[in-house]
Amino acid sequence: MTPRGDWLAERFEGHRTRLTALAYRMLGSTSEAEDAVQDAWLRLSRSDADAIGNLESWLTTVVSRLCLNVLQSRRARPEVTFDPQVLEPLKDSDAQADPEQEALLSDSIGMALLIVMDALTPSERVAFVLHDVFAIPFEEIASILGRSTPAARQLASRARRRVQRAESNQEGDPRRHQRLVDAFLAASRNRDYAALLSYLDPSVTLRADQAALELGAVEIHGAEEVARSFVGRMGGARPALVNGTLGAVWIQNGKPRVVFVFEIGDAGITGVELIADPERLREIKLELEIARQGHA
Repeated sequence: MTPRGDWLAERFEGHRTRLTALAYRMLGSTSEAEDAVQDAWLRLSRSDADAIGNLESWLTTVVSRLCLNVLQSRRARPEVTFDPQVLEPLKDSDAQADPEQEALLSDSIGMALLIVMDALTPSERVAFVLHDVFAIPFEEIASILGRSTPAARQLASRARRRVQRAESNQEGDPRRHQRLVDAFLAASRNRDYAALLSYLDPSVTLRADQAALELGAVEIHGAEEVARSFVGRMGGARPALVNGTLGAVWIQNGKPRVVFVFEIGDAGITGVELIADPERLREIKLELEIARQGHA
């Protein structure tokens, strides 16, 4: 690479974290987000960089339009929908954590966005993420979408109302409970700390009965500590209906050894209880074969 190419690549790398987080928020897919960012780099490398007055704005526009194209393509193929159970981790689990990237991913939108995002139109989705997550002005969003500024504002407003409506309707919703627990278990298996954090209420508590403590469990308070304790830890646990509500169970020698019970509140998972006492386990009704379509 020429010295000029090195200079341009260095400038681009300074924006990569933000661009990847933006694309990930729009698409919910690591591979598609990374593809969009890489495509943006290829377009930049082939352009007249000296003619670009504001590189951050230019890259935001390019990545947003690439994401919009992906979303519109999904719309034409309705079988391709967002599924929290297969939510991909944003970063390599073995890579060193990027605090800025984790902060961008665990922002205030949380689970409500993940659940209702797929119901938004592509333009609503892009407008909402750009404005409500990344504080892009509506004038710039309008240019990205090829709409007027009032139209861009209306798109974001419609999307915001859907999210707020979902938040107000989700308390006590068994479908929301399943989605949260499914997504949490998948994020644990994927060693995705940022995703785990986004599914937890900031004041979440991990509790354990005496038998679970004797097995090595610990009681923890706070989303960061609870998320950290679950990174890569649920690979051996199986989703199960626990007294009719989705949870998880760790089975050893054909018998339940530890049951995980999840409590859900407005801001996500508010509590995780580990039950290992044999008497309590005998009182719990477990169903390991879950007909997911009946609970979706």
